[in-house]
Parts: sequence; structure tokens; C-alpha cells
Amino acid sequence: MKIRAACAYSMGARALFALFFLVLSGCGSLQPAARPVVYDFGPGALQSAPASRIAPLPPVALSGVHAASALDSTAVLYRLIYSDVQQLRPYAQARWSMAPAELLRQRLREYLGQRRAVLNPADGVLAAGPLLTLRIELDEFSHIFESANSSAGLVRLRATLGQAGVTGGVNGGGQETFVAQRSFIVQRPSTSQDAAGGARALSAAADAAILEIDVWLQQTQLALPGR
Repeated sequence: MKIRAACAYSMGARALFALFFLVLSGCGSLQPAARPVVYDFGPGALQSAPASRIAPLPPVALSGVHAASALDSTAVLYRLIYSDVQQLRPYAQARWSMAPAELLRQRLREYLGQRRAVLNPADGVLAAGPLLTLRIELDEFSHIFESANSSAGLVRLRATLGQAGVTGGVNGGGQETFVAQRSFIVQRPSTSQDAAGGARALSAAADAAILEIDVWLQQTQLALPGR
């Protein structure tokens, strides 16, 4: 009898433990999945420069920023240069608030708009004379690792300027002629070897590329006949 009682007690304890384990497992499965951290390029300029101190520049039409298909998502991407340079990998728990091309266009429009009118081709706004249209093609936007302890944000893009006929507006009253094209490659070091460091480095690289585009745009406009 004692043996049977002991066996019954042991079986009951095991059943209770198994039930307790199942309850814990069920509770664990009900825990919400971790949400990805969302990044953007930051707030940008926090105040407008006084208009009296700014010499206005000629207006420009800013077309959409087109990106390579691999960049057409909100994933924060990285490459291991020291391991497999041809493989783009997404950070599992990090996202951009918008696709990089949209973030870049937003930042570019904001920066150029501080000293000039930036027109949207889709708006159909008429320009007073020949108008340059700026188009951007984004080829690379990734956090690259030269080693496990060294990384940078890499932005590679191509900017193209076209000019509509003298009769038209942003949408071009007539055929658009090619004016200039230039490629930009910018890297900025990352302060940490993770998604947060990559997002900061890519934001800094994007801002630096925009500065270079602005200088090139000004130089090109000044070189045009009649400027």
C-alpha cells in the first residue's frame, strides 16, 4: 500500500509539474513580439534663416528619387565587406520610417528649399523661364562593415539635370534637354557597430551628399547661358 501511495504521489507531482510547465509556456507565447526600432534622418533644420541674409537662387524642379530594387523597402541594410561583400542583409529589429529614397527626397527638398523655390513636377506649376529638373538615382544606401569593429554609412547616388523648353513649366513645355550629370559617393563613420550606429552614419552621409549636390547644382546653374 505504501508503495502504491508513493507511486500515486509521484505521478501526481509529475502531472502537476507538467501542467505548470504548459501554463508557463502558454503565457510565454502570449507575450507580444518585440517591435522594430524605427529611424529617420532626424528633424533637420530647427529654425529658418532670416530672409534678409539669404540671396535667393534660381528655382529647381525636384523629381522623384528612384532607388535600386534592393533598396525599395524600409529595411536598414548592412554589408560585411570582410566576409561577403555581395550580400545585403537587413537588421531584424530596425526599420526606416520610409523607404530611403523617400527620406532622401524629403531631406533634399527641405535643404534646397532654404534658398530657392523647389517645385514638384506633379503640381504643374508654371515657371517664368527655362527650368532645371533634378533627378536622383539611389544605387547604394547601406551600413558597411570593414571589420567587426569598424563600419560606416555608405551612400552612392547619381544626379541628373535636365532643362525644359522656354515655353513650359515644371512638366516641360516641349522636350527636355540634358544639362549635366554627376555621381556622388559619400561615407561617414559609424560610432557603434549596430543598427543605431548605422542609421546615424547613413543619415550623416545623406546630409553630406545633399551638401555636395547643392554645390554642384549652384555651379551648374551659374554656368548656364543667361545666368
